[in-house]
Amino acid sequence: MTEESPKDEILINVTPREVRAALLENGILQDVHIERAARRGLISNIYKGKVSRVLPGMQAAFVDIGLERTAFLHVSDIAKPALAEHGAPDEATPDIKDLVREGQELLVQVVKDPLGTKGARLTTFITLPSRFLVLLPMGSGVGVSARIEDESERDRLRLELDDILGEDNQTDGVIVRTAAEGAGRDALRADLVFLRKLWTAVQLQCSKAAVKTLVHEDLPLPLRVLRDMVTGDVERILVDSAVDYEKMRTFTESFLPELTPIVEHYQRRRPIFDLHGTEDEIKKALGRSISLKSGGYVIFDQTEAMTTIDVNTGGFVGHRNLEETIYRTNLEAAVTIARQLRLRNLGGIIIIDFIDMEEEDHRERVMQVLEQSMSRDHARHQITPVSPLGLVEMTRKRTRESLGHVLCEDCDNCDGRGFVMTAATVCFEIFREIIRQHRQFQFDEALVLAHQDVIELLLDDEARGLAEIESQIGKSIRLQPESLYLKDQFDVVLI
Repeated sequence: MTEESPKDEILINVTPREVRAALLENGILQDVHIERAARRGLISNIYKGKVSRVLPGMQAAFVDIGLERTAFLHVSDIAKPALAEHGAPDEATPDIKDLVREGQELLVQVVKDPLGTKGARLTTFITLPSRFLVLLPMGSGVGVSARIEDESERDRLRLELDDILGEDNQTDGVIVRTAAEGAGRDALRADLVFLRKLWTAVQLQCSKAAVKTLVHEDLPLPLRVLRDMVTGDVERILVDSAVDYEKMRTFTESFLPELTPIVEHYQRRRPIFDLHGTEDEIKKALGRSISLKSGGYVIFDQTEAMTTIDVNTGGFVGHRNLEETIYRTNLEAAVTIARQLRLRNLGGIIIIDFIDMEEEDHRERVMQVLEQSMSRDHARHQITPVSPLGLVEMTRKRTRESLGHVLCEDCDNCDGRGFVMTAATVCFEIFREIIRQHRQFQFDEALVLAHQDVIELLLDDEARGLAEIESQIGKSIRLQPESLYLKDQFDVVLI
């Protein structure tokens, strides 16, 4: 099997303080997860927290779990075992003050990482995942993943779990994961036994733990990959670390023996993320613009409130008429957008501005392609029909920071605006600063330190303006380029 052969595979790159996992479908990068030692994700971690503040107006509470920022707990995320005692129907939403109080200790689980200035999002509905199942200690009944589309298989799995739960006479709930498709009764039971033992261990640890401490931490990324990312389509998993390879083999032999044969230690000299251009694809995903093969392009703009996506034909003029050109560009863009949303891990409100199409069947087909392309995305999403303004509005569940926020930071020079002043604008700023200094201080000469482009402009197109300033203040002005200065950075030194 050659490394160039197309297949679904997972590449895991391990360095001392960072682990990256990439999912490739037929050799094309679809998803990437990054975990750094100094900034590990918190999702699924279980804490023993303390309610620091109750906000009746928001029907929420802030909970101190020992992190830099207090975490957020909404009333809808609080288990309500006492509802029957209050005489309220199960579906009623009680007041937050009836469920928690300041100073109360709670066992909580993180469902959303801290994002920007917001603290983590919490729930008291604890979930414990394994390969085939998710245990819901606070829940009841059996749910089956919507990604298992075969109705007969869904019915079989539901009946199997109903029987197992009935035999054990337990009241907890279970969700059947996508990976359980085709799994036998014994494998399902083994998963359930493991999860119940784990829940018992978590409860014991909670009883011993101090408040505002971590009770149960989720698996590290290489092992989470085995548990969460491997589907029946994945033919091999390559990891470039001998230590992590052994850990993954030990884990699969104990819990996922069917995966042991596909875990391989990658030992070639070529970096593992050079396979299929994975490294280059990650760098492209950090850019604002993505080029389409047809010659068009798609622009992604991520803001605090939403992500906007604009489709343009660019240099694509290859079809019979304008409508056909626009249609083909939009079709290609729909596939690209779905992949980039997953790869960039963009969430929240997303607005897509496809190029306007006159024919109704063209609009319907583009929406179909978008929905089909999004169907493989594990994040929950919702797409609305085209609005009267011709925009496609959609939401995608955001649980962790986007790829851009993980790998990048705002530019210190432009404060995240994405643009800087032109050299001409800086020249006029310099002229105003020289006049301001002249009115306040006595000096014989002014020295201007600025970027090379600004100095060249002052000596060329703006030379006349510089001469007028010298005449106005009656002082000479010297210019000095500074290689370390940014384009909109300058100093006026009085001599």
